[in-house]
Amino acid sequence: MTHLSPDHDQQVFNEHRNLLFSVAYRILGTAADAEDAVQDAWIKWSAADRSQVTDPKAYLARIASNLALERLRSTRNQRETYVGPWLPEPILTSGDTADDVTGAESVSMAMLVVLETLSPLERAVFVLKEVFDFGHTEIAEAVGRSEVAVRQAAHRAREHVRARRPRFTADRSRQRDVTKRFLAAATGGDINTLMELLSPDVTLWTDGGGKVRQALRPIVGAQTVAAWFAAIGTVTYQGVEPADMNAELVEINGGPGMVFSGPGRVIATVTFDFDADGRIVAVHNVANPDKLQAVAGGTTHDVSTP
Repeated sequence: MTHLSPDHDQQVFNEHRNLLFSVAYRILGTAADAEDAVQDAWIKWSAADRSQVTDPKAYLARIASNLALERLRSTRNQRETYVGPWLPEPILTSGDTADDVTGAESVSMAMLVVLETLSPLERAVFVLKEVFDFGHTEIAEAVGRSEVAVRQAAHRAREHVRARRPRFTADRSRQRDVTKRFLAAATGGDINTLMELLSPDVTLWTDGGGKVRQALRPIVGAQTVAAWFAAIGTVTYQGVEPADMNAELVEINGGPGMVFSGPGRVIATVTFDFDADGRIVAVHNVANPDKLQAVAGGTTHDVSTP
């Protein structure tokens, strides 16, 4: 391949930027770190001898996944000492992501929480194999392991995820309808409707990261969770009076979710896991301000699988 101009190199990189972010975000679970991995991939791409690159897409994906894996290993200790439950950093996603069933499931809060329980190597291998359909040889090159080691990691990760992922879930239109009803009930303090929408053994996970006041342990049970959300429409929440609170339905991580905001800032995001009947079985409430920057920035990501 003859060497091409810097402008062309930039164009090639930009064509695959969504893919690189999509890979890095699923491996890391944080938008800020994923963006950093994409920027580092650009630096490596710029410095590489691109005349020897026959498949830019695969080459760039390998770079991004390797950088994300390195970053995940370095941030592991921070997550182990995190205050309260650690949840992924939410992102606003496009309709293309929601229409891509595999892509939407693989970027959902439920899946990212499961992926968090894998080792860094298992997580990277699972994402590359199960989500992006990379071959074992390609993955081995990307993560710097033997093909045998990659096959073993892929098997362990697949079994682990299969045992923990939600098995049945309602269709998209049902999920959106339930989310809309929940939003209206929460902002109106309607505890009876909230109780109808929640599974009896629903679990609420709240992530404040020690930066804002949130529950440090999961809250379990429809009565308690309903009361928690009904209070949002009637009491001051994180310094914001009910009259100044704004809540809207948006697409977060490939599915319907809610964003709560006050004057000049996003306060929290809320997403759900549903059972086959459309009842809410888990709630993920992210309120750590450090994890709300991607949503506050308003950038919508297309993280559908190519």
